[in-house]
Amino acid sequence: MQRVSRARVAPGGEIGRGLCVLLGVARGDGEDQAARLAAKVARLRIFPDDEGRFDRSVGDVAGSVLVVSQFTLIADTAKGNRPSFAEAAPPEEAEALYERFCAELRGLGVPVETGVFGAKMELPCRPFVARLVHPSQFILLHQAGIVRGNTVVWSHMPNCRSSEVRAPA
Repeated sequence: MQRVSRARVAPGGEIGRGLCVLLGVARGDGEDQAARLAAKVARLRIFPDDEGRFDRSVGDVAGSVLVVSQFTLIADTAKGNRPSFAEAAPPEEAEALYERFCAELRGLGVPVETGVFGAKMELPCRPFVARLVHPSQFILLHQAGIVRGNTVVWSHMPNCRSSEVRAPA
């Protein structure tokens, strides 16, 4: 998940201020996780208030969410040099949970745009992303609706460096 001033995916939609969510679905994920993650995304207070404190959600700032399916987030790179996607959910299951996640967000009053599930999509990574990656910005990745400790991973996007950062204490 990344706060954005604007984001677009081709083929797919585009948003102004809000969140870009790269969503990977793993084997064993279910509707409860999709609903819980959607509620977390909708309510997560990561936008600054007038005093600069992170105290506003995407809904509080009248923002939108761009959801892009991204099975490569489930890659296992522990062995060798070729990632394994064995833990990624089969496309039929993944698409149903992707759609459920989007529907849950909409049900919470959050405007949602999407990419095209299963399509080869282009998510432009332009200079505005470099600004958003500034240390004072949040870069979050939730897997199956759970924040794993304070380690946050910025996953691979075309033309962007992969890195690991620590969440603010």
